Parts: sequence; structure tokens; C-alpha cells
Amino acid sequence: MNIINYTKQYLDKEDKKIILEVLNSSNLTQGKYVNRFENNLKKYFNSKFCTAVSSGTAGLHLVSKALGWDNKDYIVTTPITFIASANSIEYSNANTLLCDIEDKYNTIDPNKLEDLIKKNIKKNRKIRAIIAVDYGGMLCDWSALKFISNKYNIILINDNCHALGSRYNNNKSYALNYAHIVVQSFHPAKNITTGEGGAVLTNIKKINDKIRSFRTHGIDYLKKRKYNWDYSISEIGYNYRITDIQCALGISQLKKINKFTKKRNEIAKIYNKKINNELIKTPFSKKKVYNSFNLYPIKINFKKTKINKLEMYNLFKKNKINLQVHYKPIHFYEYYKKKYNFSENSFPISKKFYDSVFSFPIYYDLSSNNQNRVINILNKII
Repeated sequence: MNIINYTKQYLDKEDKKIILEVLNSSNLTQGKYVNRFENNLKKYFNSKFCTAVSSGTAGLHLVSKALGWDNKDYIVTTPITFIASANSIEYSNANTLLCDIEDKYNTIDPNKLEDLIKKNIKKNRKIRAIIAVDYGGMLCDWSALKFISNKYNIILINDNCHALGSRYNNNKSYALNYAHIVVQSFHPAKNITTGEGGAVLTNIKKINDKIRSFRTHGIDYLKKRKYNWDYSISEIGYNYRITDIQCALGISQLKKINKFTKKRNEIAKIYNKKINNELIKTPFSKKKVYNSFNLYPIKINFKKTKINKLEMYNLFKKNKINLQVHYKPIHFYEYYKKKYNFSENSFPISKKFYDSVFSFPIYYDLSSNNQNRVINILNKII
């Protein structure tokens, strides 16, 4: 019996062929494939600027650096996200504010967000940015978030790491219609992969220029250089470059994004049809949204089952199926508890979500037999 994981990358002959092209070339990094990948992403997102980086986390960190956050600033994000979304705020010594999610769609709640902003304005706190997460491929209420961003003059950042391939009003380039900055990840768990890697997209030249400089140690190459090592550093940066090997893979993978998301939607439809139990909530659909289903999160009412969450996880593992949880909420981590005096009940919808959720297997080459195996075990357990 083979092991079924919650996700898995898919590489074909074309992916491997283009990687060999790079290995046989003169440049493994800082060459033409990086530029090609960035240009392809710009075209996909209808973006003026794109900087490819070593990871989605690096992208978020560079955004915080480029925007110049400091310890007087407050940045809002959601508790239900990978730790990098919040850590990028802490890297800059800014202050993390958390806003609870909507119960139905698992994304940041705009009504609670505006209440949070008003509350902090009364405390004379300077809210500089909102990092909203398109969780699992489901889109936030971007119209509402853009309205709030404009109303309170707050930078809006789309942590879009789950949502490459998602569409709003059939528009794959929706993200920069609403957010000032979009951050991508190409980790193997995402809808396309470069192994590790990420990108920052924006239409604001000043932000992009800073990110490109900070990506490479803060180096500014002089326009009239007398020699190759003639450059200046005005601000300290990082080594967050991405290689040509990774970008070549990204070029090939991006060509298949429509095929990948179509298959993920087919798998999601089978789950929706065959999981039929009042104790289980499958992902809701949203009008005008095409969900890329980076994740397939189901919520189980364990209060009414004969089995608890850990027991269910272990039963699946015994059957060689590795479920996952996305995510342990930010306010559950000791660092954030201690610094901000959070308790596990500080954000009740996020806690309820965490207590009930599992990410079920969804990836391009998940076979019908393996999917049915997952469904049959779930139906037996619940």
C-alpha cells in the first residue's frame, strides 16, 4: 500500500529538460532564466514589476524592509496563516495585530478588521499595512479590503502564496487590482514549484527598486562602472537571490498552471460529492471566485463524533495517509502569546477552525483509487 500525502509536486519531461539546459549553460544563477521567469510572472499577473527571490518568506521580509517598518508601526494579519506572514512583521521590529477570520471562507473578516483599525486609531497607533491571505486558494473579500485600505490610507499586501491559479470574475490577474503588493511562494506544497522560491509583484517602482537591491545584499551597481566590483551599499540587504535552475523550472511549471488547477478542481468536486455527512463541512464556494485549491480543508465537528482529532489523524496515518493541519494559529505560539498577551481564546473563530480542520490530499496526480481510499476511510470513521 503506497503512502498518500496531503500534497505532492508534479514534474514532467519538459521540467527536467529545461533544468538540464541550465546545467549545461554558463550561468547557474543571476542569468537569463531569472529574468525570463520574472517577465512571465509579470505577464501572468499583469504587473509592472516583479522580483523573484529565494522563498515566499524572503519576499515578505523584503516587503517589510522596503516599506521601512519599525517599532512604532502596527501591521495586521490573520491568525490562520503560515508563521512567515507574522514573522515578517517581527523581523522589522514592528508590532503584530491579528484579526480573526470569517467562519465560512476561512479568510480575514473585513468587519472585524475595520473594528480593529478603529480601536487602534483611538490608541494613537500607526497602522501601516494589512497582510491578507488567500487561504488555500479561496480569495479574501478584496473589494471590502481595498475599501478599508483606501479609507484609512493603509498599504494592502496580498499573501498570495496559496492562490496562484485562482481567479476573480474569471481574471487570473486579479491580485494587483486590489493589493499594492503581492507575494508568491513556489515551495513544493504550492500549485507550481521551483523547489524553493518566491516572488514579489507590484506596480510601484520605488518599492520594487528597494526589493531588488535588498535581494542582493543592498548592492547598488553604479551606472558608470570602471570595473565589475565598483558598486555602492547605502542600506544593508540580504542574500535572497534565486537561481537560474529554480527559475527554469518555474518557467516550465507556470505553463501548466491551468492544467494543474483544473485537475485540483476535479478532485475537489469528487470530495464534495462523496463526503456527505452533517458533521463534516467541505469548502464553500464563493460567487465569481475560481478556487485554485492549493489546499482542500475540511472541518469536522469532533464534539459530536466518537473520535477526537488526534485519534483520527493516527487512524489515517495507520492506513498510510498523511493528513496535515493548516495552520496552528499564530496566537497559539509561545513567542506571540508572551509578547502580545494572547490566549488561545483570543480569536474564537480561528480557534474553532483549528480544532476542526484537516487538509485532505489534493495534488495533480492523485489517482481516483487513492482518493476513494481516503474518502472510504473518512466515511467509516465519522
